[in-house]
Amino acid sequence: MDPMIIGLGMGAFTILLLVFRIHIGIAMLMAGVTGYVMIAGWYPLLSYLKGMPFARFSVYDLSVVPLFLLMGNIASRGGLSKRLFQSANAFLGHYRGGAAISAVGACAGFGAICGSSLATAATMGQVALPELKRANYSDALATGALAAGGTLGILIPPSVVLVIYAVLTEQNVSAMFMASLIPGIIAMLGYMLAIAIYVRIVPNSGPAMPRMSWSDRITLLKGVWPVIAVFVLVIGGIYGGLFTPTEAAAIGTVAVGILAFVTKEMTWSGLMNALYDTAASTAMIFLILLGADVLNAFFALSQMPISLAEWVINSGLSPLTVLFAMIIIYIVLGCVMDSLSMILLTIPVFFPIIMGMDFWGLDPTDKAIWFGVLALMVVEIGLITPPVGMNIFIINSMAKNVSMKETYKGVLPFLCSDLIRIVALVFMPSMALWLVHVLNG
Repeated sequence: MDPMIIGLGMGAFTILLLVFRIHIGIAMLMAGVTGYVMIAGWYPLLSYLKGMPFARFSVYDLSVVPLFLLMGNIASRGGLSKRLFQSANAFLGHYRGGAAISAVGACAGFGAICGSSLATAATMGQVALPELKRANYSDALATGALAAGGTLGILIPPSVVLVIYAVLTEQNVSAMFMASLIPGIIAMLGYMLAIAIYVRIVPNSGPAMPRMSWSDRITLLKGVWPVIAVFVLVIGGIYGGLFTPTEAAAIGTVAVGILAFVTKEMTWSGLMNALYDTAASTAMIFLILLGADVLNAFFALSQMPISLAEWVINSGLSPLTVLFAMIIIYIVLGCVMDSLSMILLTIPVFFPIIMGMDFWGLDPTDKAIWFGVLALMVVEIGLITPPVGMNIFIINSMAKNVSMKETYKGVLPFLCSDLIRIVALVFMPSMALWLVHVLNG
């Protein structure tokens, strides 16, 4: 059988397994092994497998994944998320929609020391949702703002998904973090603007809270400066070239841990739970990476990605047509898959196509960085789109007596903001590349 046909067939087989709710790592592993055996046989497969896992998991850049996960887990148990929300709400809560805007800002701040959207949504949901309900915010706005705000966890650096993309495409992790910072800030501001517009269209959805005194504001602000210090230490150190992302993650983890114990928010049992959750999440991510590597090795053997890239490049379709087709595919996949799975499944196929086309005269490195940030922004939408929308499920499970329909209604303004931002990044790559060029000279 033609290897190209086998490659397309195993790609479809992977999607079919996912439809039947097989874990993404296992699904990719099964499809990769089956396809590899069909083309090369068992012995070449076993020869490949004997050294591949060590080669993959010993990659230095991947050590940043468990460190950032641990930093996020410690931060979520150390009371940092609560301080972030309270401080932001002290300054903004007396405006209409101010508490929801504060929740989005706190999500961005927590995402800057977490790197995971699901963790950001879960943590901030526990902190902010009761306050929003106490302030008589509508169910749609309260749950929608937190679900959307949680997506900032993978867009504001550091980001676990960006690290995986950088490893897959052999890009510099620091450069990817630099590129995502400005789009992440724009995303945060876009969500805040969406809330401000929403509460004027639906006046009773986000009532103003009582204004706090300046002395209370300053007291709350004092409690949040360590979080800012950790962010400046980690991200500033990376951007300034003082240390690598892995070193920054280790320093940030220790700093957050010390802070959590000094403030007496963290117990030894809490630390053990954070270590356990980090180990479980890391194992899950590495299993997905293992499956992706086997599937990618099979794709390389079948030459399917290269052949598909050549066909698309020679098809006469304009680069923008191809790019928007990919964006639509990501949005559709986001309805049934999580962000990391989408990146691992699609990048081996999409990346060669993108690199073979001309976009605004970008050189290969800039093009790879720009597409990585764009892909990250698009898969972020999948976290708040039905029927899966993992952030929606997380927030809705916390909001008792709130229907899923209300939460879906609540995320619509934020999806509009996302779509506007994606179109802007497509036509203005400098949104992602300007900071990279400035800091790298």
